[in-house]
Amino acid sequence: MTEKKELFFDLIILGSGPAGFSAAIYAARGNLKTAILDINMFGGQPSNYLELENYPGFSLIGGFELMEKFEEHADKFGVEKFPMVEIEKVDLVNELKTVETNDTIFKSKSIIIATGAKAKELGIKGEKEFKGRGVSYCAVCDGAFYKDKTVAVIGGGNSAVEEAIYLTKFAKKVYIIHRRDQLRADKIVQERAFKNDKIEFILCTIPLEIQGTNTVENIILKNVETNKQFNLEVNGVFPYIGFGPNVDKFNGQIKQNSQGFIETDNNMQTSLNGVYAAGDVRNTPLRQVITAAADGAVAACSAVKYLEQIELPLSSNV
Repeated sequence: MTEKKELFFDLIILGSGPAGFSAAIYAARGNLKTAILDINMFGGQPSNYLELENYPGFSLIGGFELMEKFEEHADKFGVEKFPMVEIEKVDLVNELKTVETNDTIFKSKSIIIATGAKAKELGIKGEKEFKGRGVSYCAVCDGAFYKDKTVAVIGGGNSAVEEAIYLTKFAKKVYIIHRRDQLRADKIVQERAFKNDKIEFILCTIPLEIQGTNTVENIILKNVETNKQFNLEVNGVFPYIGFGPNVDKFNGQIKQNSQGFIETDNNMQTSLNGVYAAGDVRNTPLRQVITAAADGAVAACSAVKYLEQIELPLSSNV
């Protein structure tokens, strides 16, 4: 077996969304030797957003375009980047933090977790069976496959309604299915959906099962007020019922809430010294690009101060 190489840094950042890149920029400006790692291509969730209209300075900008700008800014300061790495295990507990991949062991005195969150699954029969064959969690990624077809979006928040509006660019009919009698999305987003002739709302309703043969053909629904079940013929199902944290590789090593989100203080400090969390992965009242970027800045500045206090930036001894 080939021996794994070791790389040493002052700071390792896990995740390359707004929190990760913001942290990288601030850390590099703080003269830390910084590495940013991601199991996927860089950009995080926003790179899949068609448009953003609430990030200051840009009245309207594509999500992928915005994250390109974040990455270009980090490149300016010489941040070392490692996309598409296969992380095998992460050790946050020891003083020397390690992230082990299939061919490299990354070591540092401090680490920022900015791994974000992933879409929650409905947890109903047929969901896993038809994933990629009619069940999708990314309208921007897969919307074009549903040209002139009928789809259902499950959820009532901003993500659900915005993605439903996007899907009308392709689908002939889009159902928004929500368990409550009112949507949770911002009023301006709701108004756009209400004005769209291709969108129909099915409220006070939950999904029970997704059915089909080779691909999705229909979904079984239940009205929560009458308990009446009925079938809805659709070609695709897009669940948008919230997000859960991406913490699989370090679950249980740090303090987390009941949903798994990482607990931090105002400095983004976790329950372990030298370990910080930023963005959607932490317990926060708002999950937006702007708040993730702010978290990243705070976390990086905290890491700089931490390394100054222990008086041993790791890279200076390598």
